[in-house]
Amino acid sequence: MLNRLRGWTAFDGGTLLGNVAAALDDVPPPEEGTAQLAERLRGHLARLVTIAVASEAGQDTTAEQLALQARPLQTEPLPGERRAATAHLCRLGWTANELHDRLAAIRCLKEAA
Repeated sequence: MLNRLRGWTAFDGGTLLGNVAAALDDVPPPEEGTAQLAERLRGHLARLVTIAVASEAGQDTTAEQLALQARPLQTEPLPGERRAATAHLCRLGWTANELHDRLAAIRCLKEAA
């Protein structure tokens, strides 16, 4: 338990939104930064799903559906082909953004500035 507390960091909605913006921008991120961005977005999704489960957001069908969509995205590998990787980043970013917005709307977490 102590190790889990030591590794814990507070949820940062501003960082989430910055990463979502990078993933959904009209100009794709540089190829060398794609894997790192995907990993950060997977981390955001994992946190958002944990928040949804812990706060019993499953009573909200939209939040539940978004959490279900997020789970396989957390483990899906980044495709090697550039266009497919960019599309995958868009799915990660869109899902993270929608789940964040829904959790804020049902007051499971505060909105990011």
